[in-house]
Amino acid sequence: MQKTFSNYSPSTGKKICDVEITQNYEIESAIQKAKIGFKIWKNRSGFERAKILSKAAQIIRSRYHELAQLEVIDTGKPIKEALETDIPSSADVLEYYAGVAPTIRGDYIQLEKSFAYTRREPIGICAGIGAWNYPFQIACWKSAPALASGNVMLFKPSELTPMSASRLAEIYLEAGIPEGVFQVIQGGKEVGEYLSLHPEINKISLTGSYATGKKIMENAAHNLKQVSLELGGKSPLIIFDDYDIEKAADIAILANFYTQGEVCSNGTRVFVHHKIKNKFIECLLNKVSKIKIGDPFDHSTQMGSLISRDHLHKVMSYIEKGIQEGAKLIYGGKQPEWSPSESHFSNGNFIQPTIFTDCHDEMTIVKEEIFGPVMSILDFKDEREVIERANHTKYGLGAGVITNDLTRAHRIIENLQAGMCWINNYNISPVEIPFGGFKASGFGKENGLAAIENYTQLKTVYVQME
Repeated sequence: MQKTFSNYSPSTGKKICDVEITQNYEIESAIQKAKIGFKIWKNRSGFERAKILSKAAQIIRSRYHELAQLEVIDTGKPIKEALETDIPSSADVLEYYAGVAPTIRGDYIQLEKSFAYTRREPIGICAGIGAWNYPFQIACWKSAPALASGNVMLFKPSELTPMSASRLAEIYLEAGIPEGVFQVIQGGKEVGEYLSLHPEINKISLTGSYATGKKIMENAAHNLKQVSLELGGKSPLIIFDDYDIEKAADIAILANFYTQGEVCSNGTRVFVHHKIKNKFIECLLNKVSKIKIGDPFDHSTQMGSLISRDHLHKVMSYIEKGIQEGAKLIYGGKQPEWSPSESHFSNGNFIQPTIFTDCHDEMTIVKEEIFGPVMSILDFKDEREVIERANHTKYGLGAGVITNDLTRAHRIIENLQAGMCWINNYNISPVEIPFGGFKASGFGKENGLAAIENYTQLKTVYVQME
């Protein structure tokens, strides 16, 4: 009998569908198909692979309303976000790697009476494990560079957001990709573990939590498969007193409350220069009070629902912990109250944007990743102090510096232990630039030319001429 899991709407709590869990024998069958597909795909020229990736991007753009709706049903995020960011950026990444595919090459090295050259070759069968906050986008982020490099991929979406990856597989086939080159595997932890232990999978790329990343590393060590990890963060956003307070507040809101705060790189530790702290808070509260929470399909909605009831309880527990440890809750911290006409959202996982002040560096809400719309405001007096405090975390995914003094901004960025840094903005990640962290936030890069290094292996050939 086929095992299934149920998929529920984050915004209403109602069941969307049941999803069949991919059994081990089915994974074995998928691997055999991947082997056949790899023999075909790796021998396609970069230009031939580019044409298929480009066509897949065109199909995504032609169906972006349908795909955005699917993403909203699965994630509970606002439709405006899915239409403006999630789906267009997914097409962008396929188009970008379509452009890169024909350019993948090695180097030529002239030697005395001989020469050498290098080849960038595909790794083989890759496994991608996605997260639930950007399910379609992450599936594209992982598959596009893998396929551009000549690999094949088995992709497992989160069991909380299982639907859109299957649609991507259909799009790839329609675009002309050979059967077996991109396949979707459904299930939870046990399926991910099976993939990470499998001896015929040569590479695994995970977007997920620190704990899951460690487990993937342990499993991959059994046969030394290549690994890249994009994990969590507790990123600092540093705001100096020379910057426009209105704009700084807008950046802080983007860095904390976009996608209900369910963004790994979010700047949830907001360090504000002590001279402007009170004015900044006043401006921030005025703006946050106008954020509209509600129906994800309403184009005016700015915050949707958290992904699940369990995650809502987790975020609420952090809020309670913050209050218990002495932080001052100045906004939010509760679920919204619904009018009778909106009562169908009462079983959803909505929460108000939440702001704490009077925080210190050792509080739980300042140290641990919450992955929800919870901002901790801390003040600072000088540059050296804030750099030291900003780096006082096991994570190193993102960081932001807000100042009109660009010399200072570059000087601080040089000393911050984070892989993805922004100056006078936050969480802007075009597909052309590498994305990934330091320390417990993982290693390896998504996007940009750097991602090609994650999906190729370098072969060196020495040629004796005499």
